[in-house]
Amino acid sequence: MNIRKLRALGALGTAALALTGLTGCGIRATQVPTDFGPAPSRVPCSLSEPDLTTQTSHGVPVQAFLLCGSSLVAVDRTVRVPDGSADAERRVIVAQGLLDQLAQSPSTSERAAGYTTDVRGGMTVAGPQGHDPEDTLRLSTAPGDLTSYALAQIVCTLSDSAAAEGDGSVVLGGPGTGPLRRYACTDDVRSAPGTTTPPSTEVTAD
Repeated sequence: MNIRKLRALGALGTAALALTGLTGCGIRATQVPTDFGPAPSRVPCSLSEPDLTTQTSHGVPVQAFLLCGSSLVAVDRTVRVPDGSADAERRVIVAQGLLDQLAQSPSTSERAAGYTTDVRGGMTVAGPQGHDPEDTLRLSTAPGDLTSYALAQIVCTLSDSAAAEGDGSVVLGGPGTGPLRRYACTDDVRSAPGTTTPPSTEVTAD
């Protein structure tokens, strides 16, 4: 064995003895940390993959506003509308389809990203009654009886659809011939639907 190898072995032996001595004195050898924390999690309200159910559905593309965190977030949906439907009938069909979409439980990927809904199932919508303006939508549950979250979801979803006039507002009322109000979906409503009520103005019959 040559001199260079003997020196290397001697150095290793000396280091081992020093480490043993430190351990015997109650001093623990320092270890390099290997825990870098948990793996990055999905960003809330961010869908990593498109909803295949929506992509494969046949119908009119629409958007519905779901709750995520403390705000409203638009998701893609489809609504079936029979060919040849008159404008007034089409408006009600789209509105009912959107209400049904809002009442459905979000998809698996949407739930994983934090999406929820406060709109309850079984709600129906009808067109104008008596002397109501032609763009009126009457809900089976009066708007005043809805939670602030549900009202914000419905107003923002309907006002941004073919069920409304396209000016960012929608005329809603309860069943029968009760009072009507024109509701608007604003940035404040979308940002804080739980604390910001959609602004509205009274609508008089024609």
